[in-house]
Amino acid sequence: QVQLVESGGGLVQPGGSLRLSCVASRINFSMYTMHWYRQAPGKQREFVAYITSGSATDYKLSVKGRFTISRDNAKNTVYLQMNSLKPEDTAAYYCAAEFGTATYWGQGTQVTVSS
Repeated sequence: QVQLVESGGGLVQPGGSLRLSCVASRINFSMYTMHWYRQAPGKQREFVAYITSGSATDYKLSVKGRFTISRDNAKNTVYLQMNSLKPEDTAAYYCAAEFGTATYWGQGTQVTVSS
């Protein structure tokens, strides 16, 4: 079955950086739009960023200029570079693969921004 595996989360101080990775298997990765979402405790899951098969990107307003999404089709991997992290970025981060009516989700990786 399709598998998405996120990694790279952890504890970081405010102002620090992390790079999340999501490796996909059993999909034609290059054809999929890849998304990053996040969910903080007690809150709904929210959109963070996406990158299309043609590498067009979009971001949640509050992360623009701080986060960068990218993809490496040869490695079936999507990345989220997160700089200038803030406590409000604390959440579980999930990647998702979308193509047509199909959407697949990973299990998430925790990011905690705290001093």
